Formats: sequence, structure tokens, C-alpha cells
Amino acid sequence: MSGGVDSSVAAALLVEQGYDVIGMMMRLWAEPSVDDSCSTHNRCCTPGQMDDARRIADQLGIPFYVLDTRDVFKASIVDFFVEQHRAGVTPNPCIECNRSIRFDWLYSHAMALDADFLATGHYARVVKQGDVYTLEQSVDEAKDQSYVLSVLSQEQLAHVLFPCGDYTKPQIRELAARFGLPTASKHDSQDLCFLGDGDYRRFLKENAPELMQPGPIVLRDGTVVGEHSGVANYTIGQRKGLHVYAAEPLYVIAINPYRNAVVIGPREQLGHDTLTAGRANWVAGNPPSNEPFRAQVKIRYKARPAPALVTPLDADRFSVVFDAPVRDITPGQGAVIYDGARVLGVGIIERRPELSQ
Repeated sequence: MSGGVDSSVAAALLVEQGYDVIGMMMRLWAEPSVDDSCSTHNRCCTPGQMDDARRIADQLGIPFYVLDTRDVFKASIVDFFVEQHRAGVTPNPCIECNRSIRFDWLYSHAMALDADFLATGHYARVVKQGDVYTLEQSVDEAKDQSYVLSVLSQEQLAHVLFPCGDYTKPQIRELAARFGLPTASKHDSQDLCFLGDGDYRRFLKENAPELMQPGPIVLRDGTVVGEHSGVANYTIGQRKGLHVYAAEPLYVIAINPYRNAVVIGPREQLGHDTLTAGRANWVAGNPPSNEPFRAQVKIRYKARPAPALVTPLDADRFSVVFDAPVRDITPGQGAVIYDGARVLGVGIIERRPELSQ
């Protein structure tokens, strides 16, 4: 339970369906205040959200516990976030949080309580087909979170519930009102939860100052055309703020940490029709085929799946060849493979070799 409308309705639906429900909230790490005298509050677990979650639990007549997750969250998510930026890639903390925290650390605690399931307010669906559990997109395509849940295994899918996945967001708010929950009109949380002000560039400047050292802005052939203010200030696809004058618009096409360089180029260099991905997770336990197979691949949370040919390379890696070039393929983001609404697997996009030297 997070104190938000989705997890509140998920709990209420399970109580209504006759489950024996226990509310659990994680207290996550947040960066210290300016003078280090105390910590600010993680956006996912402010005192107000804890009060809301506790109030909902009391209203539903279920026990409620807060788990101190600060140390493991700092080590697994915050430090990972900084180290990935040091490596010149742009991580997706939500994927890593689901992999390491919510469906590993929290899942283990729930199972230790002899729970049958861990339920969350995520928008996705779990469907059992014979002896196999499949992860599928939610009814509400605009709110679907299957992209960040693609790291789940068969064992985890057998013991998770996503009650919100069969509803649209407006329907969830209507259910919250019907249940009389005070979170019915509460706004959704945004941005990185562990940042006090949501400014990740400011956070990286304070925690990895070397990422803010000036360096060259170069073309793909290595020609220096300008100077950047620190690689952490730039993202793949960025056009504004380059301060490089040319006959045509130029975009960031890569970050090269080996040279502390930002690589730029014209719009057509943003599009690529291939990628490789590592740290692969196949939802069914194995890829659907050891041979190349057709699927749709989504390269960012808000991107649309694009048709492609996927080739398993080994147990942990696969390659993707898209039918047409795709813009803004970003190392560190998830490449999630779909067969229609069903998630087949995910891998973390690797750096393109030609832009790594």
C-alpha cells in the first residue's frame, strides 16, 4: 500500500472478494536535507501517504505494517542509478525497483508471512494458461505498466495479484468513491521518488560531480564542434541546449563516457533498426524459440511497440532487428518484447559498439 488510489482500491477489491488482506508499506530512502540534519521524505512514502495508507487499512479492517526498506533501496536503486549514469547509460529505476525491491525484497517478506500472494496497484494482468503464467497488458492501455513488470518470473507471477489491471483509471476512481475511500481524487505520483525536488541533474551533480565536468561535443566521426556542461545534462534525442550552430537541426545520438563526450548528429542518425540487450528475463522461463522470431518491441515506457525480428543470443542476451528504424534507442532502458498484449520478456539495451570508443 502506498497511500494512493490504485493500491487502496486493490486492497478494497481483495477484501470484498473475501481475501485475508494485510497492508504493507515500504519506507524508502530519500536524500538528506541540505544541512544533513535529517532526511527528506521519499515521494512514495511521505508521512501524509503513510497516514492515508493507515487510514485506508483501518477503514478496511486490515492490519497495516511499515517496513524499513531504506538501506536496501539505497544500495539497489539509488547507487545503481548513479553508477549507470557514470557508465554513460540512462537507467529505468522503476524496472530495477520491481526487479530488486518490490518483487524480490518485499515479495520475500510477504512470503515469509506465509502469504499466498503479493498484491499491488499496478495496471497489468496475470493469466494462467495451463501450467504457464503469462503477463499481459492492462485493460487501460494509457495506464498499462506491463513494461516495468516484465522482469517477473514464473514463480513470482504464480504469487502476485494485480486487481487494477481489469479496470480503466476512471473506473478505479469510481470504485474508490463507491468504497468511500478518501484517496478517490488523489493525484498520481510522478518523477523519481527518491529526489526531494525531482531534479535528477542536481542530484547527480551532488553525488557524481565528475558527470558535470565540461567536455567535447563531437560528431559521429569524432570532429569536435562544441563543449558540453557535463554529460548528465544530456539525453538521447535532445535538441535544445546544445549551442552548436549548423545548417540543419542536430540531436544527441549518444553519450560517450570514455571521452566524456556528447555525440550529436542530424535527425536521421537518431534512428536505428538494430539493438542488443542484456540481463534478459523471459517471462515463461525461456524464449519462445531459440531461432529468430517475430514480435513487437517497446524501447521506452511511453513508446509504442514496433514490429521486429528477435534473435536469442544466449541465456542473457538477445538482438532485435526492427522492420523500420526506431528513434531514440537509449542504452540502459528496457527493450520489452510483446506478442500482442502478452509480454514475452525484457532485456536492458546495451551501448552501440561504434559509439563506445
